[in-house]
Amino acid sequence: MEVAALLTSAGINIAVFVPTPSWILKAWETTEDEILGIGGLDAVVFVRILVFSLRVFSIAAAVCLFLVLPVNYHGKDRLHKDIPLESMDVFTIANVQQHSEWLWAHCLALYVITFSACSLLFFEYKSIANLRTLHIIGAPPSPSLFTILVRSVPWSPEESYCETVKKFFSSYHASTYLSHQIIYKCGTVQKMKDDAEHVFRVLKDGTMENTSKPIFTHCCSCGGNTNSFQMINVERNSALESTTNTSPDLDMRKKECAAAFVFFKSRYAALLASKILQSSNPMLWVTDVAPEPQDVYWSNICIPYRQLWIRKIATLIASIAFMLVFLLPVTFVQGLTQLDKLQKMFPFLTEILKSKMVNQVVTGYLPSLILVLFLFAVPPMMMLFSSLEGCISRSGRKKSACWKVLYFLIWNVFFVNVFTGSVISQLSVFSSVADLPVQLAKAVPSQATFFTTYIFTSGWASLGCEIMQIYPLLCNFIQRLLKLNDDSQNGTQNFPYHTEVPRILLFGFLGFTNAILAPIMLPFLIIYFFLAYLVYRNQFLNVYVAKYDSGGQYWPIVHNTTVFSLIFAQIIALGVFGVKHSPVASGFTFPLVVGTFLFHQYCRQRFLPSFKSNSAQTAIDMDRRDEESGKLREIHQHLHSAYCQYGLLHDPDLPRCFSHCDPDEEDAQFSPQRSLKGKEILKKEKSGSFHRTSSTKAVVLGGM
Repeated sequence: MEVAALLTSAGINIAVFVPTPSWILKAWETTEDEILGIGGLDAVVFVRILVFSLRVFSIAAAVCLFLVLPVNYHGKDRLHKDIPLESMDVFTIANVQQHSEWLWAHCLALYVITFSACSLLFFEYKSIANLRTLHIIGAPPSPSLFTILVRSVPWSPEESYCETVKKFFSSYHASTYLSHQIIYKCGTVQKMKDDAEHVFRVLKDGTMENTSKPIFTHCCSCGGNTNSFQMINVERNSALESTTNTSPDLDMRKKECAAAFVFFKSRYAALLASKILQSSNPMLWVTDVAPEPQDVYWSNICIPYRQLWIRKIATLIASIAFMLVFLLPVTFVQGLTQLDKLQKMFPFLTEILKSKMVNQVVTGYLPSLILVLFLFAVPPMMMLFSSLEGCISRSGRKKSACWKVLYFLIWNVFFVNVFTGSVISQLSVFSSVADLPVQLAKAVPSQATFFTTYIFTSGWASLGCEIMQIYPLLCNFIQRLLKLNDDSQNGTQNFPYHTEVPRILLFGFLGFTNAILAPIMLPFLIIYFFLAYLVYRNQFLNVYVAKYDSGGQYWPIVHNTTVFSLIFAQIIALGVFGVKHSPVASGFTFPLVVGTFLFHQYCRQRFLPSFKSNSAQTAIDMDRRDEESGKLREIHQHLHSAYCQYGLLHDPDLPRCFSHCDPDEEDAQFSPQRSLKGKEILKKEKSGSFHRTSSTKAVVLGGM
């Protein structure tokens, strides 16, 4: 009996485990609208990055392979071997002799690449900006468009944060204010403090008898019902009430943060309130556009606003220190590529390195492999720094980590590897900024072999790991082995934009800087981008689940990095033409640098504001459409349960503050008493908020 038939009779279908090429066809035929519906706008932007890279490097490869590569190959009069036996230096610009009349080919190729990249960047930027607007208009009503986040609410000894927020917005936004939801302290630290207080009260009371009964309470903070069991001891509670001076109001204030979500009656009102200065003191009543409910990073909202600038400086210093520490493994890796240095350091390896196969492995594949293994620790560390930075949204945290990983990769993979030697010699290189283009012109072509190998190990190999999902499988196996399954995640995962976007942009940076210097690298880049296009489309369809979306905020990162890559490639070309003593090519390259920079400034003024904020025109049109269709009141009702602080559901003792403005009281909101209350709040901000006397210290500690 055949094995396949035996397994089928046992209920095991072996065909399920055999890979088929059908996923390639499905990924190819999937439309952009389907990816938008499944993965969100960020997934569409990521696919657009791959399409843009394919287009621009296809043009660059067509020009450089047929125009620049022959010039490099025949740049010097020498006896050539068979092409597979030639060294990489023969195909680089280092093989072109000085005062060569053929350097105009490199300058022409640079012009073609720059104009192609800028044209594609402009049309993609315009297309994604329009797609972002259409996505906002066509999507279901989003609670975040009606909501703002208010932080740094002034402390008052007479009233809670909840009452202060209600009075302020009822007074100064009377016609548009709808309701608000105060934010409570949550997280591991707060849980430990609450447990410590609970243990202290139990020990002080001296009784351990507990009775339990189920409670069904209404969760005012999220609009839902809670069904839980609460441990209650009536005798202990009565004893605690008699022996302690705490009141329910004081207990409520202990849990409150100086932050709240404030809901408005229209999108335009929320947009206007999030952009204007709410108080004469810019450090109070700080407003910002609220993230989506699934995108809120709850543990960072309670961070005092005055700490944010300190946190950003601290994370910047920590990131720079981490980059400097990483010089050690990168310098070691680069030492492996220098065979003569390696033999001087370890003389006993001379006999071993005489073998051709060992020589190729040690100096070719091994350095890039070791570097890739070291780089696995970078994204988690940068994500940790972004969390400590104080981002209020998960997408914002991932975007911040994306920037940090990108800087880290460009610095360590490109600059540190280009300038070989010890750390001291690397620092001496950058001490002379005027000689930087010349030094890059001499160093970059010599590293073409390393960069090409890095594309294999970090690019092609990463796609295989992405398909097989090795790392998530190992994590899932360890969780099941240790019985640490997290039911809240349901086995799903978000797409790691903070690792994949920097990797693609790094390859683009290497492609632009080596296009005219070592064009032999471009075919390998095109193959990677094509395979990545198929693989990542399949992953968006079948693997990853979009739990939150940044609204295409990654494209400005792509635009800025691409322009930087172009300008940097042009600066290297200036150095190369100077080393080769070609003043004509240098004279034509300098206007290209200025033109690229002006193009970048125009795109920043033209498209970037639409990514930072929604337009008033769009908000008003959407408000009018919902008002005419009668959906506005239904939207207002759903706002009451949109932002659910999940930790509250498991803490029935936690007091809730969810206040709303009754529409029947709308006329009363314009009364003079409301204005007087607002003036009283401002007086408290100026006089009593920051000058706390010793007599109120106990109350202050109770309300923090």
